[in-house]
Amino acid sequence: MTERRPSYTRGEASQPLIETTIGDTLDETATRFPDNDALVVRHQGIRWSYREFVQQVDTCARALLAIGIGRGDRVGMWSPNNAQWTTLQFATAKIGAILVNINPSYRLHELEYALNHSQARMLVIAEQFKASDYTGMLYELAPELKTSPAGKLRSARLPHLEIVVNLAGNVHDGMWRWDDLLLESSQVDQARLAGVQASLHCEDAINIQYTSGTTGFPKGATLSHRNILNNGFFVAESMGLTERDRLVIPVPLYHCFGMVMGNLGCVTHGATMIYPGEAFEAKAVLETVAEERATALYGVPTMFIAELDHPDFAHYDLSSLRTGIMAGSICPAEVMKAVNHKMHMQEVQIAYGMTETSPVSTQTAADDPFDKRVTTVGRTQPHLESKIIDPASGETLPRGEVGELCTRGYSVMLGYWNNEEASRNAIDSDKWMRTGDLATMDEDGYIQIVGRIKDMVIRGGENIYPKEVEEFLYTHPAIADVQVTGVPDRKYGEELVAWVQLRADAGEVTEEELREFCRGKITHFKIPRYFRFTDSFPMTVTGKIQKFRMREISTRELGLEA
Repeated sequence: MTERRPSYTRGEASQPLIETTIGDTLDETATRFPDNDALVVRHQGIRWSYREFVQQVDTCARALLAIGIGRGDRVGMWSPNNAQWTTLQFATAKIGAILVNINPSYRLHELEYALNHSQARMLVIAEQFKASDYTGMLYELAPELKTSPAGKLRSARLPHLEIVVNLAGNVHDGMWRWDDLLLESSQVDQARLAGVQASLHCEDAINIQYTSGTTGFPKGATLSHRNILNNGFFVAESMGLTERDRLVIPVPLYHCFGMVMGNLGCVTHGATMIYPGEAFEAKAVLETVAEERATALYGVPTMFIAELDHPDFAHYDLSSLRTGIMAGSICPAEVMKAVNHKMHMQEVQIAYGMTETSPVSTQTAADDPFDKRVTTVGRTQPHLESKIIDPASGETLPRGEVGELCTRGYSVMLGYWNNEEASRNAIDSDKWMRTGDLATMDEDGYIQIVGRIKDMVIRGGENIYPKEVEEFLYTHPAIADVQVTGVPDRKYGEELVAWVQLRADAGEVTEEELREFCRGKITHFKIPRYFRFTDSFPMTVTGKIQKFRMREISTRELGLEA
């Protein structure tokens, strides 16, 4: 019997890696395609050419230098998608400041942690978004803002934060307006900016993205120019993007999907970044694709499902579409067929990865067989390596066997910010990143994700670690013990169920009371949809809780088998 090959592949490397910085790459693209549309923001009425976009970025970069922000300083951005988000992304890159992506859904507890853990000196916020009053929440965390001169905050709870910029047109106590910030650029000339930019190195840290933590606190994946610039480039290369392409980006910019695969994918190719709205809304996406004659579209499967199911879908001309990326979870076969034919995206691709790998490690190709595009996450990206190991021994498994997927190469993060122990646990001495995902590799190198070692739940493309939700629920005075897991959901893929054990003296507690306790304190998608009150949990003989049994029982009791 022939011995099976090991579950290991290396991506092709015919095209060299980009070894420059994000700022230099933007300048080069603007020189090559100055009149191409760079950024179209439909809800703001903005349409900037690459020449105009670079001018906006340089103005912002000079303003940051003028107010004392420099190389290595952390600058937080807490806002939905808009032109200022992208301007700040590239402006911080030009001066070597580290952009800290803050989830627009964060509430007080999460915001305080991210700002203090990253030691952010500056924060840019939207005034509000949906039900979130960002300005009010920040005043609650830092009431000293009310009496602080702009740019000189001294806060007890946010000791590192000095500068707050509000994107609103009206003035807020203690905060600069965005336009006021840009006026500071007059103090710094272009020559000084050029000198700062020339001093940077492609392996400098440029971005911190918080991932939900298995120990109750998020971890800050720290990424370099080299990490994210190359990943955006090779994702776009696989899609065949050129300066003639127009990409609609309805996914959030605070995720790698938006700011790396979207923004950097476009900028490395001279293509157009198009934002249909502050956040995803199916009708706005369809209108934008039709009006802008978009050639590419991004989204998680639930977004494509919402677009296809929109009652006015047939009214929109989507014939300009060619390609795009579907990521976040495996795409159902029927959805893929509809996207191929009804949305004209014959070349749509599946991408897989994680924030810690910048993010994409594997990707399907435009000409892959249909079954590979709906059952696998493709093959190893250029300049990267993949292997599947026995989680216990670390040995590489034969092809076809289930084990933990690991990835290695330029895309692996620098580490978790200010957390050496977590970094060592995630990246081994040979620089392999352990994903925590269970996978198989077939004879052709296609990788299929079959489960997760960690108990992470993916709800509508959002990664949720139950431990973080459990840690918060433990703070409720009536809860003695709580365990959270995922259950199937037709719309979002998965939803959370919390098994709650109450204290003996707790009295009556209802599901709605617990939901109300969560509202405004943790992100909405982390609030369990279901609560189950119990006196005990399914356990092994050694006392370990069996979450897979909790999932089975909850799925059956809630009638979610279908």
